[in-house]
Amino acid sequence: MPLYDATVPAFLQILGSLTGILNKAETHCKAKNIAPEVLLGARLYPDMLPLTRQIQIASDFAGKTCARLTGSEVPTTPDTETTFEELKARLAKTSDYVKTFKPAQFEGGETRDVEFPIGPTQRMTLPGQQYLSRVAFPNFYFHAAIAHGILRHNGVEVGKRDFLGAR
Repeated sequence: MPLYDATVPAFLQILGSLTGILNKAETHCKAKNIAPEVLLGARLYPDMLPLTRQIQIASDFAGKTCARLTGSEVPTTPDTETTFEELKARLAKTSDYVKTFKPAQFEGGETRDVEFPIGPTQRMTLPGQQYLSRVAFPNFYFHAAIAHGILRHNGVEVGKRDFLGAR
């Protein structure tokens, strides 16, 4: 399968589903008279990151992975979102960015060396296919699934179809 076909549609599907579950979370807050900050700051466990960071990190993996695999400049995205609307805008901006990539840009990406951070001070380099399958996809799906789990744990009526983006 061409690298473009393995990445761009997958990222767009889940970015869209994250927008959908944020819409449901916002509706849930209004219906149950819950302050939005409560869900936005919710965690599955005290040592885990809150919902806001889970969305930001998933968003980063989608956009930055496409950039790295194509040899493009990796975008910087400050993590300043504090509301549902701001998070949805970030997801929309990331989706728009991912849509700018064309199949030809991914050619050779499987073997292209991809350098990326591992923690705050270290970096690692892997061939593109290994980076995608061992680092990018696992992290992207992990943070998206945790965001879904946080909302479900807090009573938002989301299920597998919401995660998959099925309508």
